[in-house]
Amino acid sequence: MENITQVTTFVFSGLTDNEKLLPFLFIFFLFIYLLTIMSNIGIIALVCNTSRLHSPMYYFLSCLSLVDIFYSSVITPKMFSDLISVRKVISFNGCALQFFFYAALGGTETFLLSAMSYDRYIAVCHPLHYMSVMTNMKCLWMVIFSFSTGFFQSAVQTSCAFSLRFCGSNLIDHFYCDIPPLLKLSCSDTFYCTIVTIYTVGVLTISSLMTILLSYLFILASVLRMRSTESRKKAFSTCSSHLLCASIFFVTIFITYLHAPSSVFTSQDKVASIFYSAVTPMLNPLIYTLRNQQVKRIIAQVVHSPHTKGLENVEDIRR
Repeated sequence: MENITQVTTFVFSGLTDNEKLLPFLFIFFLFIYLLTIMSNIGIIALVCNTSRLHSPMYYFLSCLSLVDIFYSSVITPKMFSDLISVRKVISFNGCALQFFFYAALGGTETFLLSAMSYDRYIAVCHPLHYMSVMTNMKCLWMVIFSFSTGFFQSAVQTSCAFSLRFCGSNLIDHFYCDIPPLLKLSCSDTFYCTIVTIYTVGVLTISSLMTILLSYLFILASVLRMRSTESRKKAFSTCSSHLLCASIFFVTIFITYLHAPSSVFTSQDKVASIFYSAVTPMLNPLIYTLRNQQVKRIIAQVVHSPHTKGLENVEDIRR
């Protein structure tokens, strides 16, 4: 019987081989990470402390910000240490944990974006029934479903990938643990694990994307039936922030994962992965802050009169 030694550590190839770029990359990603943490914490604090934002839309937004805080923290701090280290090492168990939380939080964000699109559909297409449909209990169950489904699909992928044998090279051609480069290192038959991954990611993304597309098709049909230009503009303004965030998120997923497999990760693959894992969590709160008029007005009020409390009304909730 052949003597096989299981790999206990993995080594990342890193972002670049150009050592002159490392100081710049460290400062650049440190700035992005700090901005991500501060902006998402700011969104959560603003929603929690402003009565006019105690609505389903901003409840989902605060949950999305919470996910983005942890999502960016799964990969970015390790990337910082690797940028200043000669040898970019991670243990087998550490790699499994990194991928588990990365996939779990990514899946959770996908379903949260779907829940937010359903919320916008009810707000635009059924405004008179909005408060009776989007109850606090229903919103809570939608968030619980998003987290439980995200973590369940991640557990399936992680248990499948890390039950394989890794007995050859331990060099991961990436800057974090992900399924495609890991499967290329395995000395086991990876067919079953590949099918599980494709099926899990496919069902996750397609179901969420179809929910978002159908919601916005109904929203578009409803907006086109509106006679008032002002009503159309208001309807589009309530949806534009979420639609932009969802578009960026899914486009980066498609660029990262939906391409022909190759034996190595190209620089374009790594750039797409950076955008997907580090930049997107920073963009979500910025987009909602810059494109949402209600949030901008409340921030201005907080800055100019921090002790003034807004009055909550039905129109604010629907917005």
